[in-house]
This record gives sequence, structure tokens and C-alpha cells, in this order.
Amino acid sequence: MAVQKIDIDNFIIETSASIGSSLRSSITIDVRSPAEFEHAHIPHALNLPLFDNEQRALIGTTYKKQSREAAIKVGLPLFGAKMLPMIETVEAWIKDRQKENDLTKPTIYVHCWRGGMRSAAVAWLLDLYGYKVIQLTGGYKAYRNWVLAQFTIPYSLKVLGGYTGSGKTEILHALQEKNYAVIDLEGLAHHKGSAYGAIGQLPQPSQEMFENIVAEKLLEVNKKQKSIWIEDESQRIGTVLIPTPLFHLMRNSTCYFMTIPFEQRLNFIVEGYGSFDQKSLIEATMRIQKRLGGLETKTAIDFITAGALKEAFSILLKYYDKWYEKNAKNEVLPTIELIPVSSETVDPVHNASLLEKLN
Repeated sequence: MAVQKIDIDNFIIETSASIGSSLRSSITIDVRSPAEFEHAHIPHALNLPLFDNEQRALIGTTYKKQSREAAIKVGLPLFGAKMLPMIETVEAWIKDRQKENDLTKPTIYVHCWRGGMRSAAVAWLLDLYGYKVIQLTGGYKAYRNWVLAQFTIPYSLKVLGGYTGSGKTEILHALQEKNYAVIDLEGLAHHKGSAYGAIGQLPQPSQEMFENIVAEKLLEVNKKQKSIWIEDESQRIGTVLIPTPLFHLMRNSTCYFMTIPFEQRLNFIVEGYGSFDQKSLIEATMRIQKRLGGLETKTAIDFITAGALKEAFSILLKYYDKWYEKNAKNEVLPTIELIPVSSETVDPVHNASLLEKLN
């Protein structure tokens, strides 16, 4: 029986039916090399490389310098040796899935870079073994085109702004608990946005992987409600950038700006960062030395070394407040409307309730 094929739009529809849940009724298999997969992939895909990094390089060179036929001859013995291990790997994945979800045999979607020979070979093998297999036409390249298209959709956004230490991320999570559509860009980027943002975080994804994750999240939350809550950010979050069309949309959306007393925000920052080691805090402080100034940097580091974190963060929070105001004045893409929201506390549940009353 010939392996079925599917285009990207239908692939997204079929595989996103259970998006955001572990109860997937399908498995997506990426047969590209480990290096390709590690750089970026469809977020829910599993890697079953037909060739390792070196083998892929060898076959690619043969294809370019000799011919397609010569490349196939190089690849066939390598594929033959991997047939049994590949089958056993997929069997193990399915058994694990069935234990977790009590599912029958899931549909298997297979793709490579362009939906060519690599995915065709693995799809043939799995189909021959008896699985229901569907090959993604256009492969990962088609998926990437879909990802980039998601950032051009005119979503209805509600942007949550506020000075550093306002607990904006926590407010978003409180809104999410109330079943509002929310995207936590900092959470997806594994970075809190400032010079201190990488402390205590997982390694950041590549730019391409970040885009893939954000696109899938947009697809997920856009099904919930008409409007999506999102935090006001600079375009750069650590090492990754918010895709430009989405960033422009954020800058042209209504911003709800939390106004919370300095002392409350300072206490929140000390509580959040106080448990981190002095070395990480000092290194982060050194990264803003040019803007903070030599004297203020030295004073802040001396306070950190002495364990006087409240005094240290008081200096740093004043710096970030000034930096925020400066950037707001120089902002090329101002928001259409700024709605101030005053609160005397950094309590996220309370502040989420304040936002609810305005909507």
C-alpha cells in the first residue's frame, strides 16, 4: 500500500487537535540528522535520524559532486543497517504512549527537510511493518513557512506593561489560571529579559526554535478567546528576538500599564533573586556597567558581596526604571493606547482581578 501524503495545512489541523496536552493520538517523526533536529524542529516531534551528522554530510557531498544515484548507493547500506533499530525505537515510543494514554496504534507522521528521500525511505519502512504512516509534503521547510505566516496574522493582543518588579509574568499566569488566553514570551525564551534574566533559567532555544515554539503557542491560545494577553517586551529577550511582525503588532496594541510602588517592587525583586549565588548576580551587574556607571556598579557589587541585597537591588531597580522611561520616550513604535492600572501590591491574583474589571 502506498504511503499517504499530507500538506502542511492539514498536518497542522490533524496534529494540533490535542495541542497543549500529552494526550496526542499521533506521533510526528523527524528523520533529519541530530544536528538539524537539535538546531530547531517541530516542538512535538521525535527524532529518528536516518543518518547521523557525518553520514548526512558524506551523502550530501556525494549528491553535489557526483549524482543523485551515487548518493543513494552510499546511503542504502547505511539505511539497511538501521532498519531494525528504527523499528524497535518506534515500537518503544508507541508502547510508552499506550501506557500513558491507553491508545491504539497512533498515526505516524514522517518528515525530513523537504519531504524527499529520507522521509520517503523511513515512511516506506514503517508502512511495510504495518503502521499507518503519512508523509509530510514539503517537510520541515513547509512547516517553517507555516511558522513565519503565523506572525503576520492580526491577533487581538492585550499587552501587559509595568516597571521592573511589577510581577507581570506572575500576573499573566494568574490570568491563565482564570482561563484567559496568555502567551508568556519570557517563559518560552527561558529568559526574564534583563541582564539578570538568564539566572536560574534553562539554556535558551535557537532563534528558529523560539519562533517554532511561539507559533505553536499562538495556534493553541488563539482557539481559547478573541484576545491574547502578552507581556510588554523589548524585541530582544536574551539571545532571541520576537519576530518583527508580532513585535510591531504588540507595539500597536493597547497596553495595560501596572503602576506599583517602588518599595513593593523592590521587595518582590529581592525575594525573587535573593536565593541566587553572588557570583551570578555580580556577573550580571558587570554586564550593565557601562550604562549603570562605574561608581554605582562598584557600590551595587559591594552590597551584593556583603549580603545587603535590598540595598544592591535598590540601586539596580532605580537604574531599570530610568532605562524603561528613556526607552519609552525613544520608542519608534508607540502603543495605540496606554491604560494605567494602579495597585499597592505585587500580588498577582489581586492585580489580575484589577485587569479583569477593566475588560
